[in-house]
Amino acid sequence: MAESKNPFSMRIFIPSGDPGGLKVVEKTNWTGVGVVFPRPLLSEVRKRSELDHAGVYILWGPGGSADIPHAYVGEGDPVLPRIEKHAREKDFWMQGAVFISKDENLNKAFVQHIEARLISLAPSAKRCELDNSNAPQPPSLSEADVDDAEAFLGDMLMCLPLFGIHFFEPTTLHRAASPELYLQRKKVQARGVETPQGFVMRAGSTVVGENKETPSIPLGAKALRRKLIEIGVLEPVRAGFRFTQDYTFSSPSAASQVVLGASGRGLREWKDATGTTLKKLREKSEGAGS
Repeated sequence: MAESKNPFSMRIFIPSGDPGGLKVVEKTNWTGVGVVFPRPLLSEVRKRSELDHAGVYILWGPGGSADIPHAYVGEGDPVLPRIEKHAREKDFWMQGAVFISKDENLNKAFVQHIEARLISLAPSAKRCELDNSNAPQPPSLSEADVDDAEAFLGDMLMCLPLFGIHFFEPTTLHRAASPELYLQRKKVQARGVETPQGFVMRAGSTVVGENKETPSIPLGAKALRRKLIEIGVLEPVRAGFRFTQDYTFSSPSAASQVVLGASGRGLREWKDATGTTLKKLREKSEGAGS
């Protein structure tokens, strides 16, 4: 699904005044509304009238030792009983997001369509591990209803990144905050770039093989390497592994540790075409604004 290039505004209302608490999000020219909440506030969420309607929800939390979140996508009519059931049966999730329509035009078939589409998008994005045990097929809808459901989904996908949810769209390099950066060591050729969302490793970059990992590699980086191999972000090549797609890391250091199979400081490992380290590039950029 293409990202919108048109400007838009969103309103995030925080009923308690606590930025870490429950949030209600709305977007201009959209009938939807989202309720985003931390799990410990479920008792407060139960009182929200939005959860008495048909809707789609996402539950997510840490993914264990690897830096890939765990997530579950579902639908309900109404939503609240489903959320309460998952509170009893699923331990992994620490955050939840529920989306309903303010004019109540989301019926059971519409939310089933959106649920099925989200579940189908996540495996190709490879930015989370889904806890869903099956991949439901979208229900039979008229062409006009499919168009309406897809429009609602598109607006949902615009809202989700505000809350750190990037599970359903592959890494796409829209705006770089640095020039192209390179890491050439241990016979690997890696390229990356800093963005507002994180450090993006470029497709085609190579990574050391498992036999080249050193004892100094952090356990998190080691687990992340294994997970990226498992989900197909890294594929075997003669000298090690290769990135099959652009992939966003939380930091330059996380990216360099996966590439080198060792501990390391990404700010010193990544360099531009002239050999200037990312650390120096940052200092120059930050100094220019002072």
